[in-house]
Amino acid sequence: MNTAIIYMSKHGTTEKIAELIKSKLKPDKTQIFNLKKIRSIELENYDIIIIGGSIHVGSIPKKLRLFIANNITILLKNKIALFLVCMQKDEIREEQFNNAYPAELREVSVANGLMGGEFCFDRMNFLERVIVKKIAGKSSNISEIDYDAIEDFIKRLRS
Repeated sequence: MNTAIIYMSKHGTTEKIAELIKSKLKPDKTQIFNLKKIRSIELENYDIIIIGGSIHVGSIPKKLRLFIANNITILLKNKIALFLVCMQKDEIREEQFNNAYPAELREVSVANGLMGGEFCFDRMNFLERVIVKKIAGKSSNISEIDYDAIEDFIKRLRS
């Protein structure tokens, strides 16, 4: 089965997770698309479509939201999976996931993943560093990627 992993990554964590997912699937049958670098994708060529994004200031990037909105009809016809990269915990993380992806996609998704996240201060601009320090109380790089969640996501994709 041909798989497309479509994502947006601001500081590289979502890209890292997309690459990890690809490595655990059939890499020769899996293509990765960074919406920052590509304008269109022939979604009809894929049996499975995985969409991933990260939360910044409470939502996923506008370009990812527009991609989903513009392709909702074809996405609903395919086998899809959704993942989210964020540093929040528990109910807040669930709420962010629900706000990130439309209900109709979440309902038909074969795998939903909350993958944890990272604060990459060396990749943030000054304002982002100030906001993270103030809101999260962090001032240095920290990784809280949930590798167990990634493994569970892969298992659900394979079943």
